[in-house]
Amino acid sequence: MGRRYYCDYCDRSFQDNMHNRKKHLNGVQHHRARKAWFDHFRDSSAVLHDEQTKKPCRKFLQKGICDFGFNCRFSHMSEEDIFNLRRQIEEERRLREDSIDKIMPERNIEEWLSRRAKKQTALSIKGDLKIADNSEVGQEESYIPQQLLSIPDLPPSLLPPPPDGWKVSVDTEWG
Repeated sequence: MGRRYYCDYCDRSFQDNMHNRKKHLNGVQHHRARKAWFDHFRDSSAVLHDEQTKKPCRKFLQKGICDFGFNCRFSHMSEEDIFNLRRQIEEERRLREDSIDKIMPERNIEEWLSRRAKKQTALSIKGDLKIADNSEVGQEESYIPQQLLSIPDLPPSLLPPPPDGWKVSVDTEWG
């Protein structure tokens, strides 16, 4: 029987040799299936931009169906569909902005990084571990922005140290 090649985009399998694979990968059906697959992941604003640049499909407007389907070079969206897509984009943008405001209403990462850089230069100049900066005291000194902690499943090496420091016993054996 021999080896078989399975194409995830086209949901087809065929005998795996150089000629068949090249013929399939360069075929129109494969290109259309691959484009349809990646179109599922497109941003709503990109879809809106593409649909606004296309002219309306006459066949689709007259009969409600087009022989070309998703491969048609004309737009199959009505004015109502475009309006709903615009509303969806605005809602997504508003949700994104609201989530950023909720995470850090007064601070941002750039501010935190600049304060951290100032502290490190002050430490390197003074050579001691204490900074005589009384503007921020206690936990504010070790505050880490939530955006840096919002990434799930960070490896332990990238997690910030605990506020009390790591507990190391004297008789810990390494190796």
